[in-house]
Amino acid sequence: MENRNQRVWRWVQEIPLGHVATYGQVARGAGLVGRGAARQVGYALAALSRDTRVPWHRVVNVAGRISARSDPDRPHFQRILLEAEGIEFGLTGTLDLSRYAWTENSENA
Repeated sequence: MENRNQRVWRWVQEIPLGHVATYGQVARGAGLVGRGAARQVGYALAALSRDTRVPWHRVVNVAGRISARSDPDRPHFQRILLEAEGIEFGLTGTLDLSRYAWTENSENA
C-alpha cells in the first residue's frame, strides 16, 4: 500500500510537460483531505532527493506563484525549469493558471 508521499509523487509524475498543478489540486488527486492537505503535498515534495525524476517543479501555489522553500536557490531553479518547458511568467512573477494549469482536457493540448 502506498503511503502519502508515494501517492503525491505518483500523481505529480502525471503532470505533463509545459503544465503545472497547484498544491491543492495535487492533494485532491492524491486523495489527501482536510485543511492541511496542500501543505502535506509540500512536505512530500520536500522529501524528494535532489536527483529525483519526479517533476516537483510543476507544482505551484494557487496564486500561480512559486512558493518559498528552505533552500533559497530552489525557487529560482524551479522557475528556470518551468521556463525551459515554455511556461512564461508575468512581471509580478506569476504564471497564468488559466493557460498552464493541467486538467484532463489540457492533457492533449
